[in-house]
Amino acid sequence: MTRRLAWTLAALVPLAFLGVFFAWPVATLIVRGFFPDGAFSLDAFTAVFAAPRTWRVIATTLAQAAAGTLVAVAVGIPGAWLLYRTRFPGRLVVRALVTVPFVLPSVVVGVAFKSLVISTGPLGGLVLDGSFAIIVASLVFFNYALVVRTVGAMWAALDPRTAQAAATLGASPARVWWSVTLPALAPAIASAAALVFLFCTSAYGVVMVLGGASYGTIETEIWFLTSQLLDLRGAAALSIVQLVVVAACLLVSNHLQARQARAQRFATDTTQDTPWRWRRDGAATLVTAVVVGSVLLLPMGALLERSLRTASGYGLDHYLALGAPGSGPISVPVWTAAANSLRTALLATLIAVVLGLLVSLVVSRRPRSAPAQRALGVLDAVFMLPLGVSAVTVGFGFLITLNRPPLDLRSSLILVPIAQAIVALPLVVRVLLPVLRAIDPRLRETAQVLGAGPWRVLASIDVALAARGLGLAAGFAFATSLGEFGATSFLARPDQPTLPVMVFRLIGRPGLESQGMAMAAAVVLALGCAIVMGIAETLRPKEARLW
Repeated sequence: MTRRLAWTLAALVPLAFLGVFFAWPVATLIVRGFFPDGAFSLDAFTAVFAAPRTWRVIATTLAQAAAGTLVAVAVGIPGAWLLYRTRFPGRLVVRALVTVPFVLPSVVVGVAFKSLVISTGPLGGLVLDGSFAIIVASLVFFNYALVVRTVGAMWAALDPRTAQAAATLGASPARVWWSVTLPALAPAIASAAALVFLFCTSAYGVVMVLGGASYGTIETEIWFLTSQLLDLRGAAALSIVQLVVVAACLLVSNHLQARQARAQRFATDTTQDTPWRWRRDGAATLVTAVVVGSVLLLPMGALLERSLRTASGYGLDHYLALGAPGSGPISVPVWTAAANSLRTALLATLIAVVLGLLVSLVVSRRPRSAPAQRALGVLDAVFMLPLGVSAVTVGFGFLITLNRPPLDLRSSLILVPIAQAIVALPLVVRVLLPVLRAIDPRLRETAQVLGAGPWRVLASIDVALAARGLGLAAGFAFATSLGEFGATSFLARPDQPTLPVMVFRLIGRPGLESQGMAMAAAVVLALGCAIVMGIAETLRPKEARLW
């Protein structure tokens, strides 16, 4: 009875947190859209969807997401082959380099691409500033790693003997690819595409920096209706539309991931990396080199160069100016904002890791009864929901729910860490859960035979092995919280901004000094996230994967 009570509490505590700080704000948002004055009404929807601007925003959102998904998948498949099925010196370094953009703050990516295409940038002559193409390029920057990791992990698990048998029977390499390899990879490719489309539709920071008025998306329109027009009903209606889109993406992705998991159960342990050969791997190498060089490294190099450029030449003036007293919309020194980011990210990471560990321990159980198995499956899916609901929607929901008793947190500094923990929690679960599920049940049975009690087994086996993934989980949570911009832009107090919020404010100010400071602050933020992820990757257990 004590053990059952403890497991029940381990599930209820995270569920209560998710219910109060995620389900309640999102549900209130939905109710606000359908019941604006306490009675059911579609007036808010009618007003929003009668405006031509709304349809233009929806069309732009879907077009950008579709283009970003197609390009990311097309260039990600060769990268998956190169980094997961071939062996060459420096492969782990390239893997880590490809992973870093996934956790970079969106506002940093926006500023990096902005520095690339402005009139004085390396590509200024191409007139790409504020264009559709540069937004799509930034979306590929973010999601390239997701395709490479998802498809690469599946590719590494495939039994090579099927393709070898087809080749022995006379099939050409192209025929082997189309008839054997591609069908086996199809669930992973489709799952990656669904997730990329989801993240592209919920892109916020890069569109705010790069898109302007011409390429607004549902995310930026929610911000515009809320902060500029004070139209909460219209914003709620548009948020519901976005929830429908992301829910559809999650359903498709979960279905495809289930097919992928079933396929991986039949994979053998005979797969080995093969040495790199130019004749076979040259094309994939060239594609990956072009993507890494032009899409990943060039924007970050331009950002670094712009941060060092001053009116009198190159120097560290913009970095030194980060400590200057704030003025106008920059109410505090930028280094103060950086300290705020570190504090909130540490607290958010602590919350996300503790709750994620509890969820992972519960969901990794293997009950014998079918109802209990289904209940754990539902619990796992519930904690993935924040992954599909945009941070803007979460921040907006906080504004309209946590502003009155019994939870009036408008003036509390805990509000931002809670929002960031909600965003980071699914990543923590996705890292820890594969580690716990990889535990051989015979280890627990052996410990019990040797006289260990249930709590001793849990502490010495489950918790001890889960600790192997805690470093990576904490790294992802910290990097995600450090660069979180969507919800924080709604919730951060003017006198307590975070570094991403400060970068966005600086990039919106005219003048070479403000632009240079924005670039310098973005470099500091990117460097911090890269260092955290580099350390976390060194602690990665082989069982840990994001998706």
